[in-house]
Order: sequence, then structure tokens, then C-alpha cells
Amino acid sequence: MTTKILALTDALGNLARFELLPGQRYDTVGVEPLLDGMAFGGLIADKAFDTNAIVADLDARGAKIVISQHPRRIGALPLDRDLYKWRHLIENFFCKLKEFKRIAMRACKTDQSFSAMIYLTAAVINSR
Repeated sequence: MTTKILALTDALGNLARFELLPGQRYDTVGVEPLLDGMAFGGLIADKAFDTNAIVADLDARGAKIVISQHPRRIGALPLDRDLYKWRHLIENFFCKLKEFKRIAMRACKTDQSFSAMIYLTAAVINSR
């Protein structure tokens, strides 16, 4: 059994919210519940989140869109490369998260206990 963790971090790389998805699902399925009710000025993401629906939602919110373009995108969006370099914060968060064996190996049997372990691990990471 595989599980995807879709995480949203703040500007400092601290966990704000996350969603668990089955490993075979597209990442874009969990974006709407992840962003629902959140107020933010911009979203930095990778190619997996380059869909028209996500871009339209971010436009409606008035958020700055910093998403690496999928090679098959027809109308290229402007990309602020200097701002995109800050995407390493989410990558660093996942590296720190996977230092904990129970997260990396998905040792918890249920989604509820796995979510609790992610929250606990994020609290330990923030306290460092």
C-alpha cells in the first residue's frame, strides 16, 4: 500500500495543512480540499499542479501563481524564476519528514494514525 502526502507549508517551510491520497491517484485530486478555506498571497508548486482548474482557482483568489510549466501546456504562463527557487522549502520539509522511519516506511496501519504521526513529526521538526 502506498500513500501520497500532499502538503502545504507556510513561507518558512512549516507545515500548514496536508492531505493523504492513495498512491495511484493524481496529485491534483487533493489540491481543492488542501486549499479550501486558506488565505494566501501565492502558491509555489511543481509541474504536477499545472492544470487549468488550479490556475483558474488561483486567479479567482488573486494569488500569485508560481508553477513550473508542464511541457505540453499550450499557453505558457509567466514564471518568476527567482520566486520559484523558494520551492526548496517544501522539498526540505519532505526530506525532514522522511528522516522519521515511521513516516518513510508508512508503519501506521490506518490513515488516522498515519495523519497523527505526520502532525507529531511536524511538531518535532518545528521545535528544532
